[in-house]
Amino acid sequence: MLFTYDTEVALSSAAALINTAREDVDPLDTLEGLDRFLEEQRFSGSRTHTTAELESVRALRAELEVIWFAEEDDAVGSVNAILRRSNALPQLVRHDEWDWHLHATAPEAPLEERMATEAAMALADVIRGHELDRLHSCAAEDCDGVVLDLSRNRSKRFCDTGNCANRTHVRAYRARKASSA
Repeated sequence: MLFTYDTEVALSSAAALINTAREDVDPLDTLEGLDRFLEEQRFSGSRTHTTAELESVRALRAELEVIWFAEEDDAVGSVNAILRRSNALPQLVRHDEWDWHLHATAPEAPLEERMATEAAMALADVIRGHELDRLHSCAAEDCDGVVLDLSRNRSKRFCDTGNCANRTHVRAYRARKASSA
């Protein structure tokens, strides 16, 4: 494990959130889509179930994407801005099926604030570990998804949004077969 489990979960959720913008039909176009996303990512805490909440999560998605591709100094400024905005106060908590982990907002805080703070805390770990190169774009020519590379040898090249690796490998195999024929 490169990072603590809660950091890896928060980073994976941030990548999944960013990648929702790359799907053919944006799952965050509706409140029901946001509900499904939050359930898949196992987010807990209070919800307003309003259009304003949905729009704030969509705005967070764009903000996290900028951080994902930022240079270190710019990423630090953006992460610090999120933590200031949410009045982050890290605390150890244990709930549901999760063992001890950090939360920096109250469970009653607005959804976007909780999501932003979790992502910012995880990104702070990435920055402190000088591991920003683990956040990059999918290597598939026809995909602009983001990749979180948690592999030991830093070899993950494709996103988790679809079959990018499979499509790329099949395309290369067919090209090799065509050129040898």
